[in-house]
This record gives sequence, structure tokens and C-alpha cells, in this order.
Amino acid sequence: MTRTESTVVPAAQRILAPGVARREAWGWAMYDFANSSYTTVVITAIFNAYFVAVVAGGQAWATLAWTAALAVSNLLLMVIGPVLGAYADLHGNKKRLLLASTVGCVASTAALALAGPETLGQTMLLLVLSSMFFGIGENLSAAFLPELATDEHQGRLSGWGWSLGYLGGLLTLGLCLLYVDWAAARGQQAMQFVPVTMLITAAVFGTASVPTFLLLRERAQAQGSAAGTAGQAAARLLRTLRRARHYPDLRRFLLCIVVYQAGIQTVIALAAIYAQQALGFTTRDTVLLIIVVNVTAAVGAFAFGYIQDRIGHVATIAATLAGWILMTALAWLARGPLLFWIAANIAGLCLGASQSSARAFIGVLSPAARRAEFFGLWGMAVRLASIVGPLTYGLVSWLSQGDHRQAMLINGGFFLAGLLLLLMVDAERGKRAAQDE
Repeated sequence: MTRTESTVVPAAQRILAPGVARREAWGWAMYDFANSSYTTVVITAIFNAYFVAVVAGGQAWATLAWTAALAVSNLLLMVIGPVLGAYADLHGNKKRLLLASTVGCVASTAALALAGPETLGQTMLLLVLSSMFFGIGENLSAAFLPELATDEHQGRLSGWGWSLGYLGGLLTLGLCLLYVDWAAARGQQAMQFVPVTMLITAAVFGTASVPTFLLLRERAQAQGSAAGTAGQAAARLLRTLRRARHYPDLRRFLLCIVVYQAGIQTVIALAAIYAQQALGFTTRDTVLLIIVVNVTAAVGAFAFGYIQDRIGHVATIAATLAGWILMTALAWLARGPLLFWIAANIAGLCLGASQSSARAFIGVLSPAARRAEFFGLWGMAVRLASIVGPLTYGLVSWLSQGDHRQAMLINGGFFLAGLLLLLMVDAERGKRAAQDE
């Protein structure tokens, strides 16, 4: 063995759990790379505007229709996610269910290529399905994390995956924008080139997820001779909810996630609208903003993964929430592009870090036999936040007659409340409760 091998291999072994090869960890992280294509192109950058302008015809209710479809998907996920997680734990088949959810998301995303005028109902149904399948896959993929890294290094591996995810989203967005520019230069309209971007997104998602299914191992075993039915999975979940008093720190952290993720999901969904309405950003400015923020988010997720392993889960998430509070203040104070660009890049650093860190912390707080189930609860918390946050922003904006600055300031309250709730979480006590299961 060479000197380089003798120093690198033990380091990898310290990060990864026994029996986990680096290529398997890379295969798992590639799922983050793959599924980020969906959120970046469909939810954030391209299809959302196309839905409002073309599918819904630019009607006054168009944005409401978009948010309603996402809300229905989130509500379904709040019910289905934890039950499906419990079912996966009983059967020991997270990987098989992950494959099914991936096929569902890729197929329904590709079907969005059929979206156009007079397809509102069909398009909303496909949007609900694609978003729901995406959320199921996100939960199941996350449930593999505690099997791949040691407790002390889950933050680092989660950060690697999350930062790789932002790069995947950027790659897909770049491919789509190259095609859009090519098509627009030849006189094509949005009705012609946006549907093709859905096919590009589906193709990237499907192709990039292949390493996950080739390299990732299913280590969980079916629990019990009958392995369990869906009804048994639901009953198991209800027992877990009743026994929540045995996991007080997990319960507090899930509540904390609902609160601060409400603020994060609002920024994800409405930052572009805020930039345009409050600061006069053009569409080109907004797209550039999305690209740059994705880069800083990748940096934040990667760097804070190392920081989390060094200073601890609670301290790391607290630092990111402090950053979100600072971002809110700067965005509220901004009257021109410079200060808002600074705020946006702080948001990017905190965006990747706060979400990656929470995923790793849930892994530490989850009993080994209930990982998919508990990550289903994590997904439920995030989905509830996805409804509460943007809806609160929209109501404040409406009641204040379109005052987006006031809505942004109130949104900052979610981060402050989340920070206060986080201070009530004891990481070591929560870890012991999970290990005693």
C-alpha cells in the first residue's frame, strides 16, 4: 500500500459506516444530484412561469392554481410519507420503493411536456403526482443516510449529497436554458420549447439516478414473518406517534423544522417574485440570481457538513438560522440590487446548510428499526411548512395591499421562532433515546 492510500483509506473508513464503500456513498449522493433537476426546473425556474402564463392563460387565479396544486401534493405527502416509511421499515424494501417513486416522478415529469392551453386539469394532476413522487423519493433516499455514515459524520455525508444536488440542478437548468436560447433564436415560442425542457429534466433525473440503484445496498431486513401490510404500517405509525413522549427531542426538533422551514420554503417559492415586485428585477436578472444562489447553496451545504461534524448538530443549525435572520433584515432594508444580492447569497449559504444539517440530525435521532418511518415524519414536517410559509406570506401581502417588504419581514419571524425552539433540543439525549429503541 502506498503512503497516499494509507492516509486516505482510513479517513474514508472513519466517515463511512463499516462495510460501506466510497462508491456506494457516491451512488447515494447521486440521487441528490438527480432529483434536484426536478425542483430547479419544474418548481423554481421554468415550468412555474409557463404554467401561470400559458397553461392558466395568465388569469388572475393562475398563481393560486399553481400553489393549490403544490398544496394538494404536500397534503398527500403528509399522510402517505410516514405510512409508506413505516411500510418500508416493516418490509425492508426502501430501495424498491425508491425505484418506484423515481419512475413515477420521471414519467409524470415527462408527461408535463403535454402541458399547454386548455390542459389545466390534466397539468395540475400531473404536477400533483410528480411533486408527490418526488417527495416520497426524497424521504426514502434520506433514510439510507444513517446506514452509510457513522453518527459523527452524517453531517459531512449529507452535505456532500446536498451540495452535489445543487450542482445537478444547475446542470439541468443550464441544459434547458441552452435549448431555450437555441429554440428562441429560431423563432419558437414558449409553447414549443418549454415542453421539451420537461423531457430534458426527466431524462437527466432518470439517467443520473442509475448509479444509486446500481451501487446502493438495501441493508434493512423485513421485521416479522409476515413482513406487514399497509394497514400494519399505518398502525405502527400510530403507535410511534403515541409513543412520541419517548422521543421528546425528536418531537421538538420536528416542530422546529415546521417553523423555520416555513420561512425557507417561502424564500424558495417567492424570492423571485419579491425581487421583481419589490426591487424591479427583470426575468434575466432573476434567472441569474437563481444560478448564483444555487452555487452558494452548494458551497454552504458542503462546508457546513464539515462544520456540523465538528461543532454539533444544534450549534450548526442555530448558526444557519442566525444567517437567515440576517438575510431577512438585509432583504427588507434593500432598496437596490447590491444589498439584495448580498442577502440572496447569504440565503444560498444557509439554504443548503440548514436543510442538509437537518437531514443528518434526523438520522441521529432515528431508531435503527424505524429510519424510513422517522424520515417520513421529517418529510411531513417539511411539507406542512411548505403550506404554512407561502400561504402566510401571501395573506400578509394581500392584507397589506401588496407590501412585499412587510411580508418578508414577518417571514423572518419564522426563523427567529425556529431558533428559540431549537434551543430546547438536547442532541445527546435524543441520540440516547434513539439508541435505546
